[in-house]
Amino acid sequence: MKVQQISVFLENKSGRLATLTRTLANENINIRALSIADTTDFGILRLIVDKPDAAYLALKRSGFTVSETSVIAVAIPDHPGGLAGIMDVLAGAKINIEYLYALPEKTPDKALVIFRVERLDDAIQVLQSHGIGVLKGEEVYGL
Repeated sequence: MKVQQISVFLENKSGRLATLTRTLANENINIRALSIADTTDFGILRLIVDKPDAAYLALKRSGFTVSETSVIAVAIPDHPGGLAGIMDVLAGAKINIEYLYALPEKTPDKALVIFRVERLDDAIQVLQSHGIGVLKGEEVYGL
């Protein structure tokens, strides 16, 4: 149920993101979702790709500072209050959300959101016990 996310430390200067995306393209790696948090000097790019192990190695070989993190992909009811319901479930279990971002793909009547939480295995268990879909890594990589 866990999804491997690639995190890359990027200097905030012209061309770095272009070099990174070209590196992935040259290795035939497809980006499924991404998020970037930046400051004036650097940014952290978080990526979900179709081949996380290959992406990690390609970026490392190209001189990027890269790490892998386990996250979860949650299928959220796509209607007003759908995300609030997920937040209530996690809050009720006292599971802290470090960050989240959406995937552009949708399943029928569901939005897909990536969550980084403190207690990953507990989050998976509590979400599933409430009938909330948690996607397998292979499902997300194949979107």
